[in-house]
Amino acid sequence: AASDQRAPAMARLLGLLLLVSRVCAMKCPGSASFIHASAKVVAIADASCHSVHEEVLARVKSPTWHDPHNGGTYTILSESSSEIELKRLTGNKKYTDKMVLTLAAVEGKCMIMGCSESQVFSIADGSTNYCNLRNLYCGSAEGCRPVKKDFTSKETEVNPSFGAGSDAKACIKGPQLSQ
Repeated sequence: AASDQRAPAMARLLGLLLLVSRVCAMKCPGSASFIHASAKVVAIADASCHSVHEEVLARVKSPTWHDPHNGGTYTILSESSSEIELKRLTGNKKYTDKMVLTLAAVEGKCMIMGCSESQVFSIADGSTNYCNLRNLYCGSAEGCRPVKKDFTSKETEVNPSFGAGSDAKACIKGPQLSQ
């Protein structure tokens, strides 16, 4: 009887260990600059990873969706069903950031592990690296404009580098859709 009571606790512990191992293995794109701003985010989307993947690609490829953080332009560098590598050129076309989104199914939801890194010397980034990631998965409940799939997400970890920001209010500075 005691082992029957411990089984759910063991299953949760194993699930937690799996989650921790995935987060520890978070992939970052790297940067040629030794000192650069970055951000790592872990979020749980109340959607399948297929839906999250589809929405991220839809935003990047849409002729009507616009990056609301300074009007940057995203480009897909590579993608598979569980990983999307991108770059983002700032609206003023001066700076490039690279990012990796890794998607993993967890208990019927999708864990999004994102890492964004500036490609030039930078410390303070005005939350840009955080917003690079957030603006690809946030839903209408967070003030974002989805293209194909609207879902909620909860950020469980947000780790900007020293000097970098993580202010969600900084992520939406302009229009998200063409009228």
